[in-house]
Amino acid sequence: MNPEALFAVALGIAPPWEVVGVEFSQASKRLDIRIDFPRGTQFACPVCGAPMPVYDTTEKTWRHLNFFQYEAYLTARVPRTNCPNAGCGIKQVVVPWSRAGSGFTLLFEALVMALARQMPVNAIAQLLQVHDTRLWRIIRSDVDAARAAEDFSGVTRLGADETSARRGQDYVTFFDMDARKLLFGTHGKDHTTVERFVADFEAHGGTPEAVTDACIDMSKSFIKGLQEQFPNATLTFDQFHVIKLMNDVLGKIRAEEARQFPEELRKTRYLFLKNPDRLTGEQEQRLRSLTRFDLGSIKAYILKLGLQIVYCAENRQEAEILLKSWYRRAVRSKVERIVKLAKTVKEHWQGILSYFDSRLTNGFLEGINSLVQAAKAKARGYRNPDNLIAMAYLIAGKLKFPQPT
Repeated sequence: MNPEALFAVALGIAPPWEVVGVEFSQASKRLDIRIDFPRGTQFACPVCGAPMPVYDTTEKTWRHLNFFQYEAYLTARVPRTNCPNAGCGIKQVVVPWSRAGSGFTLLFEALVMALARQMPVNAIAQLLQVHDTRLWRIIRSDVDAARAAEDFSGVTRLGADETSARRGQDYVTFFDMDARKLLFGTHGKDHTTVERFVADFEAHGGTPEAVTDACIDMSKSFIKGLQEQFPNATLTFDQFHVIKLMNDVLGKIRAEEARQFPEELRKTRYLFLKNPDRLTGEQEQRLRSLTRFDLGSIKAYILKLGLQIVYCAENRQEAEILLKSWYRRAVRSKVERIVKLAKTVKEHWQGILSYFDSRLTNGFLEGINSLVQAAKAKARGYRNPDNLIAMAYLIAGKLKFPQPT
């Protein structure tokens, strides 16, 4: 078997295409494989499929998988057809080893996508000696193509989470809570965020009226948008977000009091974040000693534990009894920040208690977004927020990418 025939088999080149030349340069560390087609070959019109003679050709080159340690390239005359049928005209034929408009073979792109799940893109760029901008084009294009084939018709329960892309820039992700997969990611967090999601949701066969539940934080834009766009959805306010609000209040109160009582509250920041069962003997003794003082920090700590107990209830009825008791104690605390939080809880009462019907939390969303943030950290940040969202799809979208042969 001659080299041309051998490479044709290895590359999966089939008639009318054929390998007509192979050149190897050790000096430039490069392998060039030339592909052509016989004179008189007809190609299917890219629009209607009718067999057409070649109108003209343009020479193109594609980067292929390395041949051992050497870069490999495919070069071919790419034909155009001039179909007389209405709506056709002059169109370029798509070659079987690459997608339209790409400077890489399908196998090279498949390698990039496989590596992108495990490595920072700038590291892949160094490994393959390709500028990372070109690799990001591959990733975004393949992600877009895979998302185009997604079907959201069976989605009935949603989750939404906000994550920082960079300082001053946020992105929001929407998830299928049952399939635990990312449906949509977008920049910002305003009144148009949910509208953009709904447009994408419907474009993939989703039915807003079929959505029965949505788990979100207490963002006013989320609440308003979801109530308007998903009329049959019951909102559940994420329990971890509710507890976080309580922890934030506790932290602020402790910080304020630490400036007033520096000796008593010195090095207590992390002490107040722990639950009693995680305290060491020394920490427990320190906490008990602080109960001698009329501190807002102690009141906030006790109320934090009380709010956590609400989520231990077996059903909604029991939870509401516990939450009412917590609310009364919070209001009577007379600590301004605690009273303000209690009013916030009162305003979101039904959504907080909805957890005991839906049992939805955004805990796994936080976990997935932490993976995305870890990928960003390894890459030392993404210059383009679109790249971060593409990586989120790659990590959490459970997309199906075609496997080239």
